[in-house]
Amino acid sequence: MSGRVVHENPWIVVTQDEVVRPDGTPGTYGVVELRSPAVIVVAITDDDEVVLVRCDRYTTGPGWEVPAGGADDDDPLTAARRELGEEAGLVAEHWRDLGPVTSLNGVCRAPGRVFLARGLRPAPERVEQAVEGISEVRAVPWAELLGMVAAGEVPDGETLAALLLAAVAEGRVAGGPTPGG
Repeated sequence: MSGRVVHENPWIVVTQDEVVRPDGTPGTYGVVELRSPAVIVVAITDDDEVVLVRCDRYTTGPGWEVPAGGADDDDPLTAARRELGEEAGLVAEHWRDLGPVTSLNGVCRAPGRVFLARGLRPAPERVEQAVEGISEVRAVPWAELLGMVAAGEVPDGETLAALLLAAVAEGRVAGGPTPGG
């Protein structure tokens, strides 16, 4: 395999790789690599509601997501704390690392880490969410959230993966741990 960089900026590197396909024939493959891993936060209120943000993405338009962003140069937990504050205006007392996810793995190297946040309270500093493209923050009961997912109102892949990891960790789906365990 050989490749060359065809584009790069502070956030991504795009390479064009000459590859041998699984069937043995030569081919060309374009790969987008994120320079910084993502952090994704499933924040759950004391009333057992999931915090969502309405985010307007240049690529896909507005949609509901959980708070997320790039780790930049921070360790993942520090970055998750920052993103929860920036996007939802919240801080959390309790954090749990739910594990890794990858996004668009057919064309990207886009690793991420999912965190569960509890013990929420308003952040002491006011954050300008409009800079992040966020127009609304709301807490949604799990049953309503599942209805939103079923209706296609939460199409973001990272959010869906994070919600599944959180549901398993919280014992909300068969095969997951029991609550408190």
